[in-house]
Amino acid sequence: MSNAVHRLSFERPIYELEARVEKLERLVQDNPDARQELQEKRRELLELKRRIYANLEPWEVVEVARHPDRPMTSDYLQLCFEEFVELHGDKLFGDDRAILTGWAKLDEQKVMVVGHQKGKTVKERIVCNYGCAHPEGYHKAISKMKLAAKFGLPVICFIDTPGAYPGIAAEERGQAQVIATAMMEMSRLPTPIVCVVIGEGGSGGALGIGVGDRVAMLEHAYYSVISPEGCAGILWKDHQFKQEAARALKMTSKDLL
Repeated sequence: MSNAVHRLSFERPIYELEARVEKLERLVQDNPDARQELQEKRRELLELKRRIYANLEPWEVVEVARHPDRPMTSDYLQLCFEEFVELHGDKLFGDDRAILTGWAKLDEQKVMVVGHQKGKTVKERIVCNYGCAHPEGYHKAISKMKLAAKFGLPVICFIDTPGAYPGIAAEERGQAQVIATAMMEMSRLPTPIVCVVIGEGGSGGALGIGVGDRVAMLEHAYYSVISPEGCAGILWKDHQFKQEAARALKMTSKDLL
C-alpha cells in the first residue's frame, strides 16, 4: 500500500474518533479507570463506520472505488488464491501491464485469473497506465481465456479500470475493435466465466473483460458507461456537477441490483 494517507472528506468524523481512541489507548496504560471509556469509544467507532458506509452518496462511492489503498487484483491473488503463475504477452505486439493474467488455484480448483492492475506506487501506476489497458492487454486477456477453455478450466475476471486507454497509439491499433472482439469471444467461450467489479467499472474498458456467466460487484464499487466527470462535462459543460452526474448515472451496486 502507498505510504501517504489518503483521507476522504466524509470520513472526517471517523478520523476524529480514531484519534480519540488512540489517545485513550495511551492513557489507559497509566489510568486503568479509562478502560471503560475506551471500550465505549471503540464500539462507537465501529457503529459510526457502519452508519457512514451504509449511507454513502453515489459520488462518495466513486471516491471509495478510486481510493489508492483499495485492494486490487494482485491483492486478491495473494489473499484468495494459491500457486499463481503469471502469463505475459499477447503474441502480437507486447505485454500490457494494465491487464494481469495467469493460472492460479482457488481451494482445489485450478482457474485462469484475468484482472486489471492499477499499480500501488507512482512508478507502478505509470507502467500500468493506472489500469487503462491498451489493445494488446485485451488481446492478452482473450488469448489466456481461450487457453483456459482449451483445458476446460473456469475463468475469473477482476474489473477495476476507469476505462480503456484513450491514447492515439491505442486507437491506431484498433482499441474499439479489440474490445468488441473480446466481448464477442467471451460470449462464445465454452467454459464458465465469473466477472467481479472490485473497484471502478469504467465503460468499454470494463466490458472488455466483463462478459461472463455471472457478473458481480462489490458493495462500494461502480459500473458505468462513463465517469461522473465525463458525464458532467457533456450534460452541464462543467465538471463541478460530478456529484449530480453520479446520482443520475445510477451506477452503484444498490442501483444495479
